[in-house]
Amino acid sequence: MAAEIGPGTGREDIDDIEVDAFVQAMARRHGYDFSGYAPSSLKRRVLQLVQAMDVAHVGDLTARMLRDDAMVPQVIARLSVPVSEMFRNPAVFRKLRDEIFPVLASYPHINIWQAGCAHGQEVYSLAILLKEAGLYERCQIYATDFSDEALARAQEGIFPIREARLYSENYLAAGGRHTLSDYYHARYDFMKLDERLKERVTFANHNLVCDGVFCEAQLILCRNVLIYFSDALQDRVLGLFRDSLSRGGFLCLGNRESIRFAPSARGFVPLDAELRLYRSSGALP
Repeated sequence: MAAEIGPGTGREDIDDIEVDAFVQAMARRHGYDFSGYAPSSLKRRVLQLVQAMDVAHVGDLTARMLRDDAMVPQVIARLSVPVSEMFRNPAVFRKLRDEIFPVLASYPHINIWQAGCAHGQEVYSLAILLKEAGLYERCQIYATDFSDEALARAQEGIFPIREARLYSENYLAAGGRHTLSDYYHARYDFMKLDERLKERVTFANHNLVCDGVFCEAQLILCRNVLIYFSDALQDRVLGLFRDSLSRGGFLCLGNRESIRFAPSARGFVPLDAELRLYRSSGALP
Protein backbone atom coordinates (compact mmCIF):
# COMPACT_ATOMS: atom_id res chain seq x y z
CA MET A 1 0.00 0.00 0.00
CA ALA A 2 1.40 3.40 -0.97
CA ALA A 3 2.40 5.73 1.84
CA GLU A 4 -0.04 8.58 2.42
CA ILE A 5 1.16 12.16 2.52
CA GLY A 6 -0.84 13.94 5.16
CA PRO A 7 -1.30 17.69 5.60
CA GLY A 8 1.31 17.77 8.37
CA THR A 9 4.04 16.10 6.35
CA GLY A 10 7.08 18.37 6.02
CA ARG A 11 9.29 18.84 2.96
CA GLU A 12 12.00 16.62 4.42
CA ASP A 13 9.53 13.77 4.94
CA ILE A 14 8.20 14.22 1.42
CA ASP A 15 11.77 14.07 0.09
CA ASP A 16 12.25 10.74 1.92
CA ILE A 17 9.09 9.33 0.37
CA GLU A 18 10.06 10.58 -3.09
CA VAL A 19 13.59 9.15 -2.79
CA ASP A 20 12.09 5.76 -1.88
CA ALA A 21 9.83 5.97 -4.94
CA PHE A 22 12.81 6.96 -7.11
CA VAL A 23 14.80 3.94 -5.89
CA GLN A 24 11.89 1.59 -6.61
CA ALA A 25 11.40 3.10 -10.07
CA MET A 26 15.10 2.75 -10.95
CA ALA A 27 15.03 -0.92 -9.96
CA ARG A 28 11.77 -1.81 -11.72
CA ARG A 29 12.25 0.26 -14.87
CA HIS A 30 16.01 0.02 -15.48
CA GLY A 31 17.31 -2.76 -13.23
CA TYR A 32 19.58 -0.62 -11.04
CA ASP A 33 18.94 -1.38 -7.38
CA PHE A 34 20.06 1.32 -4.92
CA SER A 35 17.92 0.03 -2.04
CA GLY A 36 20.96 -1.27 -0.17
CA TYR A 37 22.81 2.05 -0.19
CA ALA A 38 23.23 4.00 3.05
CA PRO A 39 20.03 6.11 3.20
CA SER A 40 21.59 9.46 4.19
CA SER A 41 24.29 9.25 1.53
CA LEU A 42 21.84 8.18 -1.17
CA LYS A 43 19.35 10.92 -0.28
CA ARG A 44 22.10 13.55 -0.42
CA ARG A 45 23.19 12.41 -3.86
CA VAL A 46 19.65 12.18 -5.22
CA LEU A 47 18.94 15.74 -4.06
CA GLN A 48 22.16 16.89 -5.71
CA LEU A 49 21.00 15.13 -8.87
CA VAL A 50 17.71 17.04 -8.72
CA GLN A 51 19.65 20.31 -8.81
CA ALA A 52 21.99 19.13 -11.54
CA MET A 53 19.11 17.98 -13.77
CA ASP A 54 17.26 21.28 -13.20
CA VAL A 55 14.00 19.82 -11.90
CA ALA A 56 11.98 21.03 -8.93
CA HIS A 57 11.59 17.84 -6.89
CA VAL A 58 12.66 14.21 -6.75
CA GLY A 59 9.21 13.22 -8.02
CA ASP A 60 9.83 15.24 -11.18
CA LEU A 61 13.18 13.49 -11.64
CA THR A 62 11.49 10.10 -11.27
CA ALA A 63 8.85 10.96 -13.86
CA ARG A 64 11.49 12.05 -16.39
CA MET A 65 13.67 9.03 -15.73
CA LEU A 66 10.74 6.64 -16.27
CA ARG A 67 10.04 8.06 -19.71
CA ASP A 68 13.49 9.01 -21.00
CA ASP A 69 15.97 6.13 -21.28
CA ALA A 70 18.66 8.56 -22.45
CA MET A 71 18.73 10.04 -18.93
CA VAL A 72 19.81 6.82 -17.27
CA PRO A 73 23.58 7.00 -18.01
CA GLN A 74 23.66 10.53 -16.58
CA VAL A 75 21.75 9.45 -13.49
CA ILE A 76 24.05 6.46 -12.89
CA ALA A 77 27.19 8.53 -13.44
CA ARG A 78 26.10 11.19 -10.95
CA LEU A 79 24.89 8.75 -8.30
CA SER A 80 28.14 6.79 -8.37
CA VAL A 81 30.21 9.90 -7.54
CA PRO A 82 33.64 8.44 -8.37
CA VAL A 83 36.31 10.22 -6.35
CA SER A 84 39.88 8.96 -6.27
CA GLU A 85 43.50 9.78 -7.01
CA MET A 86 46.57 7.87 -8.13
CA PHE A 87 48.31 5.98 -5.30
CA ARG A 88 45.69 7.20 -2.84
CA ASN A 89 46.85 6.38 0.69
CA PRO A 90 50.40 5.53 -0.43
CA ALA A 91 51.06 3.31 2.59
CA VAL A 92 48.58 0.79 1.18
CA PHE A 93 50.39 0.61 -2.15
CA ARG A 94 53.75 0.30 -0.41
CA LYS A 95 52.36 -2.61 1.62
CA LEU A 96 51.09 -4.24 -1.57
CA ARG A 97 54.50 -3.80 -3.19
CA ASP A 98 56.57 -4.99 -0.22
CA GLU A 99 54.48 -7.81 1.27
CA ILE A 100 51.74 -8.94 -1.11
CA PHE A 101 53.47 -8.79 -4.50
CA PRO A 102 56.20 -11.24 -3.34
CA VAL A 103 53.45 -13.75 -2.51
CA LEU A 104 51.70 -13.14 -5.84
CA ALA A 105 55.02 -13.74 -7.57
CA SER A 106 54.68 -17.44 -6.68
CA TYR A 107 51.70 -17.78 -9.05
CA PRO A 108 52.30 -18.51 -12.76
CA HIS A 109 49.28 -16.31 -13.59
CA ILE A 110 47.78 -13.58 -11.41
CA ASN A 111 44.18 -12.40 -11.58
CA ILE A 112 43.41 -9.06 -9.92
CA TRP A 113 39.92 -7.62 -9.57
CA GLN A 114 39.63 -3.85 -9.08
CA ALA A 115 35.95 -3.54 -8.13
CA GLY A 116 34.41 -0.08 -8.36
CA CYS A 117 37.27 1.26 -10.47
CA ALA A 118 35.65 4.70 -11.00
CA HIS A 119 37.84 6.74 -13.38
CA GLY A 120 40.75 4.32 -13.20
CA GLN A 121 43.34 6.15 -11.10
CA GLU A 122 43.92 3.14 -8.85
CA VAL A 123 43.97 0.71 -11.76
CA TYR A 124 46.84 2.60 -13.38
CA SER A 125 48.60 2.96 -10.03
CA LEU A 126 48.48 -0.79 -9.59
CA ALA A 127 49.69 -1.40 -13.15
CA ILE A 128 52.71 0.86 -12.61
CA LEU A 129 53.82 -0.89 -9.42
CA LEU A 130 53.26 -4.32 -10.99
CA LYS A 131 55.47 -3.29 -13.92
CA GLU A 132 58.20 -2.15 -11.55
CA ALA A 133 57.93 -5.45 -9.66
CA GLY A 134 58.28 -7.43 -12.89
CA LEU A 135 54.84 -9.01 -12.46
CA TYR A 136 52.70 -7.09 -14.94
CA GLU A 137 53.10 -9.50 -17.84
CA ARG A 138 51.79 -12.34 -15.66
CA CYS A 139 48.73 -10.37 -14.57
CA GLN A 140 45.21 -9.93 -15.79
CA ILE A 141 43.53 -6.97 -14.14
CA TYR A 142 39.74 -6.79 -14.28
CA ALA A 143 38.57 -3.22 -13.68
CA THR A 144 34.83 -3.09 -13.10
CA ASP A 145 32.21 -0.47 -12.34
CA PHE A 146 28.44 -0.24 -12.77
CA SER A 147 28.72 3.15 -14.52
CA ASP A 148 29.45 2.95 -18.24
CA GLU A 149 30.43 6.61 -18.19
CA ALA A 150 33.02 5.99 -15.46
CA LEU A 151 34.39 2.99 -17.38
CA ALA A 152 34.75 5.08 -20.55
CA ARG A 153 36.70 7.72 -18.60
CA ALA A 154 38.88 5.01 -17.06
CA GLN A 155 39.71 3.51 -20.46
CA GLU A 156 40.86 6.90 -21.73
CA GLY A 157 43.49 7.20 -19.02
CA ILE A 158 43.43 11.00 -19.23
CA PHE A 159 43.56 13.16 -16.10
CA PRO A 160 44.00 16.90 -15.40
CA ILE A 161 47.67 17.91 -15.35
CA ARG A 162 46.98 19.92 -12.20
CA GLU A 163 46.80 16.57 -10.38
CA ALA A 164 50.30 15.53 -11.52
CA ARG A 165 52.13 16.96 -8.53
CA LEU A 166 49.92 15.17 -5.99
CA TYR A 167 50.04 11.93 -7.98
CA SER A 168 53.84 12.16 -8.19
CA GLU A 169 54.18 12.71 -4.44
CA ASN A 170 51.90 9.75 -3.78
CA TYR A 171 53.87 7.59 -6.23
CA LEU A 172 57.17 8.27 -4.48
CA ALA A 173 55.61 7.70 -1.04
CA ALA A 174 54.27 4.38 -2.31
CA GLY A 175 57.79 3.26 -3.14
CA GLY A 176 57.89 4.12 -6.83
CA ARG A 177 61.30 3.45 -8.35
CA HIS A 178 61.38 6.08 -11.10
CA THR A 179 59.43 9.28 -11.68
CA LEU A 180 55.73 9.28 -12.46
CA SER A 181 56.38 11.37 -15.59
CA ASP A 182 57.95 8.26 -17.11
CA TYR A 183 54.43 6.87 -17.39
CA TYR A 184 52.48 9.73 -18.95
CA HIS A 185 52.60 12.30 -21.71
CA ALA A 186 51.56 15.87 -20.90
CA ARG A 187 49.71 17.97 -23.43
CA TYR A 188 47.85 21.21 -22.84
CA ASP A 189 46.04 20.82 -19.51
CA PHE A 190 45.99 17.04 -19.38
CA MET A 191 48.19 14.03 -18.75
CA LYS A 192 47.62 10.85 -20.76
CA LEU A 193 48.93 7.65 -19.25
CA ASP A 194 51.06 5.28 -21.32
CA GLU A 195 48.90 2.94 -23.41
CA ARG A 196 51.09 0.01 -22.34
CA LEU A 197 49.58 0.28 -18.86
CA LYS A 198 46.30 -0.97 -20.34
CA GLU A 199 47.68 -4.03 -22.10
CA ARG A 200 46.76 -6.36 -19.23
CA VAL A 201 43.58 -4.54 -18.14
CA THR A 202 40.03 -5.52 -19.04
CA PHE A 203 37.35 -2.90 -18.31
CA ALA A 204 33.86 -4.32 -17.76
CA ASN A 205 30.47 -3.41 -16.31
CA HIS A 206 29.68 -5.20 -13.06
CA ASN A 207 27.21 -4.19 -10.37
CA LEU A 208 28.22 -5.24 -6.85
CA VAL A 209 24.63 -4.81 -5.69
CA CYS A 210 23.12 -7.57 -7.82
CA ASP A 211 25.75 -9.32 -9.98
CA GLY A 212 27.54 -12.51 -8.98
CA VAL A 213 31.16 -13.68 -8.87
CA PHE A 214 33.11 -11.92 -11.61
CA CYS A 215 36.30 -13.99 -11.66
CA GLU A 216 38.60 -16.05 -9.48
CA ALA A 217 41.24 -13.64 -8.19
CA GLN A 218 44.38 -13.69 -6.08
CA LEU A 219 43.89 -10.02 -5.16
CA ILE A 220 40.72 -7.92 -4.93
CA LEU A 221 40.77 -4.17 -4.36
CA CYS A 222 37.56 -2.31 -3.55
CA ARG A 223 38.40 0.91 -1.78
CA ASN A 224 35.89 3.44 -0.45
CA VAL A 225 32.86 1.80 -2.07
CA LEU A 226 31.38 -0.13 0.86
CA ILE A 227 31.01 3.08 2.88
CA TYR A 228 28.02 3.94 0.67
CA PHE A 229 26.29 0.60 1.36
CA SER A 230 24.00 -0.52 4.14
CA ASP A 231 25.26 -3.14 6.60
CA ALA A 232 23.32 -5.90 4.83
CA LEU A 233 24.69 -4.95 1.42
CA GLN A 234 28.23 -4.68 2.79
CA ASP A 235 27.90 -8.23 4.07
CA ARG A 236 26.56 -9.39 0.71
CA VAL A 237 29.51 -7.84 -1.14
CA LEU A 238 32.08 -9.20 1.31
CA GLY A 239 30.59 -12.65 0.74
CA LEU A 240 30.96 -12.09 -3.00
CA PHE A 241 34.63 -11.19 -2.53
CA ARG A 242 35.19 -14.21 -0.28
CA ASP A 243 33.73 -16.49 -2.96
CA SER A 244 35.82 -14.80 -5.67
CA LEU A 245 39.19 -15.15 -3.95
CA SER A 246 41.42 -18.11 -4.58
CA ARG A 247 42.78 -19.97 -1.54
CA GLY A 248 44.88 -17.51 0.47
CA GLY A 249 43.89 -14.56 -1.74
CA PHE A 250 44.10 -10.94 -0.58
CA LEU A 251 41.42 -8.28 -0.08
CA CYS A 252 42.11 -4.54 0.10
CA LEU A 253 39.40 -2.15 1.32
CA GLY A 254 39.30 1.60 1.95
CA ASN A 255 40.65 3.10 5.16
CA ARG A 256 37.16 4.19 6.30
CA GLU A 257 35.71 0.71 5.92
CA SER A 258 35.50 -2.09 8.47
CA ILE A 259 34.47 -5.73 8.20
CA ARG A 260 34.34 -6.44 11.93
CA PHE A 261 30.56 -6.63 12.26
CA ALA A 262 29.78 -8.43 8.99
CA PRO A 263 29.03 -12.17 9.22
CA SER A 264 31.04 -12.67 6.03
CA ALA A 265 34.11 -11.29 7.84
CA ARG A 266 34.65 -14.80 9.15
CA GLY A 267 36.06 -15.59 5.73
CA PHE A 268 39.05 -13.28 6.27
CA VAL A 269 41.97 -12.78 8.63
CA PRO A 270 43.64 -9.36 9.06
CA LEU A 271 46.99 -8.88 7.38
CA ASP A 272 47.10 -5.21 8.38
CA ALA A 273 43.85 -4.09 10.00
CA GLU A 274 44.86 -0.42 10.03
CA LEU A 275 45.43 -0.42 6.27
CA ARG A 276 42.34 -2.62 5.73
CA LEU A 277 44.30 -5.46 4.16
CA TYR A 278 42.97 -8.99 4.69
CA ARG A 279 43.67 -12.51 3.54
CA SER A 280 41.23 -15.29 2.81
CA SER A 281 41.08 -17.56 5.83
CA GLY A 282 41.64 -20.45 3.44
CA ALA A 283 45.32 -19.56 3.81
CA LEU A 284 45.35 -20.84 7.37
CA PRO A 285 46.94 -24.26 7.90
